[in-house]
Amino acid sequence: MGLVDLIRRLLGGGGSRRAGGADRGPGLGLMDLSRRLRLPALDLQRVGVHYDEFTIPKRCGGARKILAPAPELKALQRRILRRLLARLRVHPAAMGFERGRSIVTNARAHAGSAVVIHMDIRDFFGSTATGRVREYFTAIGWGSEAVYLLLKWTMADGHLPQGAPTSPRLSNLVNYEMDTRLAALAESIGAVYTRYADDLVFSLRTDRRLSVTSAIRGTKAILDDYGYRLHLKRKLSIRRRHQRQTVTGLVVNDGVALPRETRRRLRAVEHHLRTGRTATLTPEQLAGWRALMAMIERQRA
Repeated sequence: MGLVDLIRRLLGGGGSRRAGGADRGPGLGLMDLSRRLRLPALDLQRVGVHYDEFTIPKRCGGARKILAPAPELKALQRRILRRLLARLRVHPAAMGFERGRSIVTNARAHAGSAVVIHMDIRDFFGSTATGRVREYFTAIGWGSEAVYLLLKWTMADGHLPQGAPTSPRLSNLVNYEMDTRLAALAESIGAVYTRYADDLVFSLRTDRRLSVTSAIRGTKAILDDYGYRLHLKRKLSIRRRHQRQTVTGLVVNDGVALPRETRRRLRAVEHHLRTGRTATLTPEQLAGWRALMAMIERQRA
């Protein structure tokens, strides 16, 4: 089943304008886009496209390129996210950037497993190409003029720009089919699959070497079909029950929790602040950690 057919089925079959196929009319146009975004068509056509480029260091070394949209473009992207993309369906395995899903729900899916396998996609946003996003917009019913404008506002240099408000949700939407295939691969080997942005996790209740190999080889083959490549040397991780298993920074060997050293550090900071001594975190930073711990407590059950 191709992407157009899959989305057509998710939308419930649909009439002539919903599916976006060549045999079903030209699709939704500029006036439809104007009405849904609640902005005049002339104003939409005048929005300029400009990004400020800078880099931030990666935790594992190297630098990550960020494209920060100009204020007018960023405001439009937020409107597109809220009014066009927010209610569209993503796969249940997509845990990042989704309402009601978090690093805790992602970790919880793999708690108490015999084996946890981590794989990481290279340059995830930079490898999500314009052609795939164009196919998605067409499949959900937009005509050529509207698709041209949507791509103009949400893509940069032929890919999803990391830094645009629309990029995380679009990355989940266009990868529905990929997540479906990866979830089916997981089911075929008795595993659980989730994806948090570029971080793919498979977990097995029983430790079978053939299943581990199948998960890695199958994932690589599926990702190749969507233009993605894996970090198979530096970021492939296979952790068994006797080792510390982490998913999105949380330990999942027995339930879901912050790493022990993090909990110790936070207790020390609390003590230092109570006794008036110098602490490595400000009260505001500590409040953020407390909010995370409260979220873990609330969502891990």
